[in-house]
Amino acid sequence: MTDSGAESTPGSGEVSGNTFHGPTAFQAGDHNVLNVQHVHHHAAPAAEDPLDSVADELARVVGAQWQEEAGLRRLLEPAPLPVRWRVSERQVAGRVVAATAEGAGRARFGPLPGIAPATRARLRDGGGAAELHGVYGGLASGRLLLVGPPAAGKTAAAVLLLLDALAHRAARATPADRARVPVPVLLSLDGWEPAEDTAVDWAADRLTREYTLFHGREGRVRARQLLEQGRVSLFLDGLDEVTGKLRGAMVGALETAPFRLVLVSRSREAVLTAKKARLGGALAVEIQPVRPADAAGYLLNRLPATPSAAWRELTGRLLTETGPLAAGPLAAALAGPLAIALLRDVYGDDGPVDELLDTARFPTRAAVENHLLDHAVVAAYTRRPGHPRPRCSARTAERTLRYLATRLTQEGGHDLRWWHLPGWTGHRPRLIAVWIVSTLVCGPPGTVMAWSLHPTPAVALLGVLASIGGGFGVAVRITEFSEPQPLSSAGRRDIFTPDTIRSGIGQWLFVGTGLCLALPLVFDPGPPVWLLYLVTLPIGFSELLVTGRGHKILSGTPLLSAGSGRRYDKVREGFARPQVVDTRSVGPMDVWRHHIGLRLFLGLLTGFALALYIGPIIAWTQYPLLGAMFALTAALWTGATSVLVGNLAVATALTAVQLHFEEGTPVRLMRFLEDARRRNLLRATGPVYQFRHARLQERLARTEE
Repeated sequence: MTDSGAESTPGSGEVSGNTFHGPTAFQAGDHNVLNVQHVHHHAAPAAEDPLDSVADELARVVGAQWQEEAGLRRLLEPAPLPVRWRVSERQVAGRVVAATAEGAGRARFGPLPGIAPATRARLRDGGGAAELHGVYGGLASGRLLLVGPPAAGKTAAAVLLLLDALAHRAARATPADRARVPVPVLLSLDGWEPAEDTAVDWAADRLTREYTLFHGREGRVRARQLLEQGRVSLFLDGLDEVTGKLRGAMVGALETAPFRLVLVSRSREAVLTAKKARLGGALAVEIQPVRPADAAGYLLNRLPATPSAAWRELTGRLLTETGPLAAGPLAAALAGPLAIALLRDVYGDDGPVDELLDTARFPTRAAVENHLLDHAVVAAYTRRPGHPRPRCSARTAERTLRYLATRLTQEGGHDLRWWHLPGWTGHRPRLIAVWIVSTLVCGPPGTVMAWSLHPTPAVALLGVLASIGGGFGVAVRITEFSEPQPLSSAGRRDIFTPDTIRSGIGQWLFVGTGLCLALPLVFDPGPPVWLLYLVTLPIGFSELLVTGRGHKILSGTPLLSAGSGRRYDKVREGFARPQVVDTRSVGPMDVWRHHIGLRLFLGLLTGFALALYIGPIIAWTQYPLLGAMFALTAALWTGATSVLVGNLAVATALTAVQLHFEEGTPVRLMRFLEDARRRNLLRATGPVYQFRHARLQERLARTEE
């Protein structure tokens, strides 16, 4: 969007284009109340404000995140699908003049630099992408609600509007101007309980979890400051996916939100919500159906220069016929971007696409849409030149996605949190498997050690029984994952912060030095100094973990788990300050790799730490072989507890194996989910997966005939 387009003369009623990139926006901000007549005298934030660099870095990370996501959704090339919007006539918002503040003298938000104030005259005729961005940046109330029917492309439009807003911010020449343009962030409303958290608290928590820029206590403070000063605008998707009571509570909580908002919802749910809670000053705009000619042009842009006969017939009908076809089932289905994208995916360059013109086979819009949705998975997993080879068959992919869609629908949600998968199946098969493995792997060294000390049948039998009991004790922890677990950490900087590192080193040196001074008074001669510092090293390691977000790794570990309980939470909060800001968005695979990598390694290291803690002492006081046997036994049992059953990723991987035998899903389920995302069947929202569209989830989850 160009600035000249945004600053056109108010009241002209001209529309500069018909390509609409974005969904609706809902924007608010108590701290941004400006007098429209004095907006040019408003003091810009000081250039040395530390939040300037934070906002700029957030803009970079958000841009990279959604540029990639838009590419995966094929929203950018060769050109966005043209869509128009108009001010909605539905009963979802108040008077337009309340949103524009014309004649009122004061506005909650001043227009963004380079954007003219939104007026009734400019809103009268609706418009396209440039006009929508002008509404987003120039609306006095800062509250824009985008509504439309299912499959209208609201979320895709929100992504493109977000990218336009980021481009507008980047085009500002001075830091002072950029500081007045908020950074747009797209979040899902799923999981917010307005009765427990204010809009700022909830948003700060989400920013903390989804962007490493805000990890730790200081990061959360920065997130709150950006929100409270209106330097972040939230694009909130999924209002229609929460229950009616929650929708009203959310709208009420957003009433005093100090930042601009873009709120996206289906029309029906928006009307129902407005009957209970209506956001004052909001402007509702509605996406208009895609015109047949626009749909044909969009499809032709993705076809060879000389399309097949089937494609020529279909696009020719769309381009030339305006009578019966305009109200026909195919044109009605292609009024939404979802059906258009599916049409291209399902039929490719040479498919029999003209069959959709047969009104006997496809008499209604729903029949066309259902046909496309039913073939979406097969089309995505059909091998095509120039595309990655499918990792599984189309049959396996469809079976897996149907299972996932059914489970999510049964739970009444849309967010697929991979760390909740262990609760989807019975834990007994995993418990038995872990029991057998841990008994066979960890038990023999302890039994051999006991036999070497007292070679009698009774001791051998006791060792075997102890191994079986220990194996069961390890395996029984599997049951913990039958309940949804919180996400422990998402990156190494969540665990290794400056304070946790200093605390660990300090504890190690303090205890080691204390022993060096005290033990010579008791033993003559005392242990070597190097041995004392060696055996106290695990104490520093455990201190590092219990003061950070790795404390659960030590849970249940003898001698090392002190401080890993909830009583230490305040200490951990105080130590949660990242050392180097690793600025990136946190996706599902990032979290998975962290748990299957670093946290798995730290679990193994915990076993080694306990071995190092007791092995050398026994070796020095008794004899080396006994110390080595004690160390090996301790390492195996502790490692099994921390790694085999104490790791979310391991629990999920074991569940994936179980699901493979019970449901026929791929063994490497996480790899499948990421591949499905790259095939545009799933999408990533922070650390969770969602289906590309709610209609796709609904169709896959339908009762099989």
